[in-house]
Amino acid sequence: MAAPSLHRGSRHEIPVRKPGFDFAGVPHHWLADNAIATHVFNGLNLVFPDGERFFIDAVRSRMDRIDDPQLKRQIRGFFGQEGRHAHEHERYFETLEAQGYEIRGFLRRFKSFTRWSTRWLPAPLCLSMTAGAEHYTATLGALALSDGFIDGAHPVMHDLIVWHATEEIEHKAVAYDVLQATHPSVALRWVGFGLATLSLFGWSLAGAHMLIRQDLKAERLTRAGLREARRSIRPRQRRFGASILRAIRDYLRPDFHPNDVDDLDLAKQRLAELGFESGV
Repeated sequence: MAAPSLHRGSRHEIPVRKPGFDFAGVPHHWLADNAIATHVFNGLNLVFPDGERFFIDAVRSRMDRIDDPQLKRQIRGFFGQEGRHAHEHERYFETLEAQGYEIRGFLRRFKSFTRWSTRWLPAPLCLSMTAGAEHYTATLGALALSDGFIDGAHPVMHDLIVWHATEEIEHKAVAYDVLQATHPSVALRWVGFGLATLSLFGWSLAGAHMLIRQDLKAERLTRAGLREARRSIRPRQRRFGASILRAIRDYLRPDFHPNDVDDLDLAKQRLAELGFESGV
């Protein structure tokens, strides 16, 4: 039997890629022409750039306590990947604004939240929140790579999601390993996970709701269309809910580690399909 690609001590390479997507032709409702499905992803898009900068700051604040040179190399890869994610998602903001969405007020409020958290919350708690949020992004990434979940997505947005999802899987254990090396408290891990849950889903769903309201006001979406969109995404909602509940249950195990789920080969396969077998 072949050795697993991921294990608790895995120190695989985390390359930085620079895809440079062209968002010019992306329509308003780019995921199967469904406003709700589209804006759930758009809500995540809105929180990714400043959220990922928060993650970078949280890990960097503890980096001087790390002695493992291989983990330090992974941390640098983590910084590079998260920085590129922030860059590409911010470029997509220009398309949202060109489509008529007002997003700057929301972005300012979320930036204020992340800056306040970095300044006033203890550094170990920020790192714990980061480890918890990374567990969610890896879980959502694996879900996005599964058959059918992003069927009907515009090709550019499909590739953006696949690229981001695969890299979340590649670096999913970095913040967690830094947390375990510097502050190995189960209670701290659980508290940070709770705050990450509230922050990630609270802000991203608020962003989705804001965009849907703007669609209704601009008559890009009718009430009847909204009801139909809700009906058509129910299968995705069930899979999403089951995945999140499983992720919560797993993370609350005292002996949990992100690499208990070995999906690195899946990520490599999907990266190869995009032509990103190695860093560029």
